[in-house]
Amino acid sequence: MTEEQWQWQEPGTAWRGVGIYHITLTVPSRQPLFGTLVIPQNDPSLARVERTALGNAVVDELYVMCKHYPAIHIFQFCLMPDHLHAVIRVTRVMDTSIRSVIRGYWQGVKKLGRAYTLVVSPELNSGTTNQGKTIDQGKPADQGKTIDQGKPADQGKTTDQGKPTGEWNNGWAFPIFTERPFIRPLSRRGQLQAMMHYVRMNPQRLATKRLMPGFFRVQQGIEIGGRSFDGVGNVALLHAEHYDVVHVRSIWVKAAEHGDSQPLRDYMNSRVLKARKGVVMVSPFISQQEKQVMQVLINELHPFILLADNGFRDYYKPSDALFDACAAGRVLILSPWPYDAGKRHISRADCVNLNNMAEEFCKTMVDNH
Repeated sequence: MTEEQWQWQEPGTAWRGVGIYHITLTVPSRQPLFGTLVIPQNDPSLARVERTALGNAVVDELYVMCKHYPAIHIFQFCLMPDHLHAVIRVTRVMDTSIRSVIRGYWQGVKKLGRAYTLVVSPELNSGTTNQGKTIDQGKPADQGKTIDQGKPADQGKTTDQGKPTGEWNNGWAFPIFTERPFIRPLSRRGQLQAMMHYVRMNPQRLATKRLMPGFFRVQQGIEIGGRSFDGVGNVALLHAEHYDVVHVRSIWVKAAEHGDSQPLRDYMNSRVLKARKGVVMVSPFISQQEKQVMQVLINELHPFILLADNGFRDYYKPSDALFDACAAGRVLILSPWPYDAGKRHISRADCVNLNNMAEEFCKTMVDNH
């Protein structure tokens, strides 16, 4: 099936029409209430999540949603210890919006959360439940096994009376799900496959982060030439012997558009040749040509420093292209600015500032040597 067929909305049916959506439900406290990450043989590629009773119930609620709304099909989902990702497709125009459908799913999940074995803060901090049982550092109350088809087993289902089965709390528990699920329509070419890959790789990425926490921990207040940065990655790259910038000039790009591509090609090749000699490349890698250079650095396993236009949110992890390089210690991502949740696009002023910082960075490091 060609990707052109994946149109996320029909005209006049915004949020009700045919479309593909990425849904994320998160435990705001980030406690592993849905399950426990298991890493057999310390191999991230084998990582899996063993579900708790609540985890099973949260997944079951997805199937309940599809039963009530036959137009909705689940393409893929992944339950993590503290959040759920799902990629769903709406196959025909519905009477209600996908926002209302997901809100209903959230309400059902909230009811399940209230019944789950949770305790008020003082008891939780003491390591025991209100039934006097010891909490085992996030160990699931229920093993949460799945059947061969991947559909959750019965541990998290509800009884005929509507009361959840498994390890549940008969008394009061503080609310778990205080934030509505995040809904993101997938509208651009390539987004569907990229998102399904992202969802599928979640356990492996979390396992990699846990096995190599140093390269994924946000480090604040990194002083370079009188400027302070936050960073993620291998700070040992700040002690390399040689640095140089990757900054493709617009005059070369325009010349290439008019048939003279030699200056652009020579410059891009020179960056790769220097990296092959051990020079650490520094750049915000903004333009398409600069991104091509960065991809060669990644493919050829060369270290580099990326200047980012936004800071690092909680639980930040690099994108697909950078994740493996970060885990291997070949990249350092630096940002001079705090994280801005509302930022969507880089401004021209940011581009100019970051390119100037890259030049300044290389000069400072040379002077220090």
